[in-house]
Amino acid sequence: MASVPDFNKVLYAPLSEVDPEVQNIIDKETWRQYSGLELIASENLTSRATMEANGSILTNKYSEGLPNARYYGGNEWIDELEILCRKRALEAFHLDPAKWGVNVQPYSGSTANFAALTALLQPQDRLMGLGLPDGGHLTHGYYTAKKKMTASSIYFQSLPYGLDPQTQLIDYEALARQARIFKPRLVICGASAYPRDWDYASLRKTADEHGAYLMADIAHTSGLVAAQELADPFQYCDVVTTTTHKTLRGPRAGLIFFRKDGDNHKDLEKRVNDAVFPACQGGPHNNTIAGIATSLLQASQPSWKAYAKQVVKNAQALAAELVKNGYKLQTGGTDNHLVLWDLRPLGLTGSKVEKVGDLLGITINKNAVSGDASAQVPGGIRLGTSALTSRNMLEDDVRVVADFLHRSVQLSLLLQKEAGSKLLKDFVRVATTETEGKVGAQKVRDLRREVREFARRWPVPGVVGEIKRPAGIEEDD
Repeated sequence: MASVPDFNKVLYAPLSEVDPEVQNIIDKETWRQYSGLELIASENLTSRATMEANGSILTNKYSEGLPNARYYGGNEWIDELEILCRKRALEAFHLDPAKWGVNVQPYSGSTANFAALTALLQPQDRLMGLGLPDGGHLTHGYYTAKKKMTASSIYFQSLPYGLDPQTQLIDYEALARQARIFKPRLVICGASAYPRDWDYASLRKTADEHGAYLMADIAHTSGLVAAQELADPFQYCDVVTTTTHKTLRGPRAGLIFFRKDGDNHKDLEKRVNDAVFPACQGGPHNNTIAGIATSLLQASQPSWKAYAKQVVKNAQALAAELVKNGYKLQTGGTDNHLVLWDLRPLGLTGSKVEKVGDLLGITINKNAVSGDASAQVPGGIRLGTSALTSRNMLEDDVRVVADFLHRSVQLSLLLQKEAGSKLLKDFVRVATTETEGKVGAQKVRDLRREVREFARRWPVPGVVGEIKRPAGIEEDD
């Protein structure tokens, strides 16, 4: 083999030698994940095999276009990979390839959604999606009185539908009445913070009444749908989009499924493919497609159904424990991986409880709950059990986590009282600074030690070898 010139020696050295600063950041994030509890409902912990595929030599290859129709040469193995990934996507979701196709190139769920809208609609066509404060997603047409927030509301006319204020469930009858006035070209179902399943048949009926397309964004629940633990949107929808990194436990990317059969879908395959490239993206990320293919293989195994069942069991155990402690949950429980906790009866904001969680090593996110005046000032937090389940936790373990959450909220109430104001900066100050006559900061440290001790009992998927505390991490132990 030829010798390596000095200017190329960097290409053969490991990251720890070439860039120890970035290596240290990765090590610190590994330590954080190992030492804490990931409860963000849109996160999961992907497998070692998926990470290996995602970090492979496939990152080097450009492959604009589709298999056997590329703008570059040298794509014979990339074509094989993408065809395999498509096949596995259809198999994972139990789909007949004569009736369904899939594009596996979207870089993310948001780009998948906009590509789907580009395929289905003309600019300024009308769409309806669940409102963001009621649990919907930004890409489903969200806007405020002052600003169109996303491309889905900038380029299309949007009317949100919402929840029944009594049950906090989707109000399908009100949705149907709105649609008779608005006459949408597209109805979007799916959510980022809705703990119950969907009535796809009712949505199909509304869409058909107006000759509209029905699109499901199952980004949050796709792993549970693949396991057949939730209702099947493919029976009723024209297009189904998803991310691949939430309950599906793959790399960060998106998928667009489209109907191929029937008069309404004759050219849908071409429209979706053209919308992804060249309309919305350039060359696909082949390393990510490899990671998707690997994760879809895992989602097709019998063990996947057991994992998905446990995710739901864990979420329901978490919800039951919080209710037992007297807390208010939106809809009172959950059918899926997600719990939405309404903090307004306590006089707390989601921002404060999220901040206390960060100080304790419990990663959660503030979230709007139904009835919030603004999604920017959320009155709740969103919890999910996918990542805890990927760390091998079962119901009894999740009940321990629920107790940590209970104690963190009670601690938040104490800190708010000690702060003497409702400002977040004062809240953070008393949580992090010991002051004579105040006990909040010490209680934060004590609970943080308990959380760390518990979290470090569990392995972190994808991490090989012993996990050691890296430089730059200071702990009060």
